[in-house]
Amino acid sequence: MTTLTRNPARPAPEGRPRNGRSSEARPRLGGTVWLVWRQHRAAFWTLIALTALCVLVMVWLRGQMMDYLGSYDSTPHKSDSLPADFEKYADRMFSVGSYLGYIPVLAGVLLGAPLIAGDLESGTAKLVTSQSVSRLRWLTTKLAMPAALIALSTTVLAAVFTWWWSPVQGRSAALAWTSFFDVTGVTPVAYALLTFTVGVAVGMLLRRTLVSMVVTLGIVVAIGVVWGRFRLSLGHIMSVSTHKGIGPGAALPTLPAQAEQQGQGTYFLTRSGSRLDWTTCLDRSGDDKAHTACLESKHVIGYSMDYLPVSQMHTMQWLGAGIMLAVTAAVVAFVILWGRKRLL
Repeated sequence: MTTLTRNPARPAPEGRPRNGRSSEARPRLGGTVWLVWRQHRAAFWTLIALTALCVLVMVWLRGQMMDYLGSYDSTPHKSDSLPADFEKYADRMFSVGSYLGYIPVLAGVLLGAPLIAGDLESGTAKLVTSQSVSRLRWLTTKLAMPAALIALSTTVLAAVFTWWWSPVQGRSAALAWTSFFDVTGVTPVAYALLTFTVGVAVGMLLRRTLVSMVVTLGIVVAIGVVWGRFRLSLGHIMSVSTHKGIGPGAALPTLPAQAEQQGQGTYFLTRSGSRLDWTTCLDRSGDDKAHTACLESKHVIGYSMDYLPVSQMHTMQWLGAGIMLAVTAAVVAFVILWGRKRLL
């Protein structure tokens, strides 16, 4: 009997590589990365599609605004202010900015809360962790993929919105920088990551998708209230004063361009440097002479105002983002430590 042997040096037939695989095979996702993508691909594609749609809308609206500004700026006018009929373009900007402000809510409620709670409720978590995949690897992948996509989407949206807002920044008091503090710069990225991880932690503890979403919504709203009261405290308040007397003809302090007034409004400045609030001598405000005499009796020599300059905006955003990211890191550490020991 003759035995046929294949010469190892002999080349494989054309179109059939020696290892039996197609030479045109493409790399594909595998392991836990493929599993997480497969599980949440509908949410991921929805997020990508909504991001692309928002970008297109903002680019289109900015184009309309720039066409209008181009025709307005080409005509002679005395100041750099915006015309009265610019209001409709400002309203569009405010509307889009308010919609972008819901990104942290959506990240926490729709992406974070169901992420692990859904697997715990359906039993998928027990099935996955019973295989060769460790809990640490599974949890890390579950957190990393959505977090990376959220960070990328919010970064793109914040950058495009900033590009839209930049040509009119400072040209109208209605477009103050504090109005867009949460949707520009690094703030929306850190904010969305914080609410996302909070939603994941809530879902892991409650283990029920719907309940986790409701509780996460309440927590995210509470975070928003605290952040709204706290964010402007991140800046260093400055003051501007006058020392030229008081009364009907006295001039009030002039704030720098794009400055945001803080405090109770205009204070009365005394000779010693202390300040009295606006209620001082309020009972005599109906008579200018009596009111002025009352203030002079308290040694008032001028007015004072507190403000935040626009130059502090980026510093405040980075400081706020740093605080949010620190809390996010603490929540992630809790999720991983709790998940490795008490997930199932």
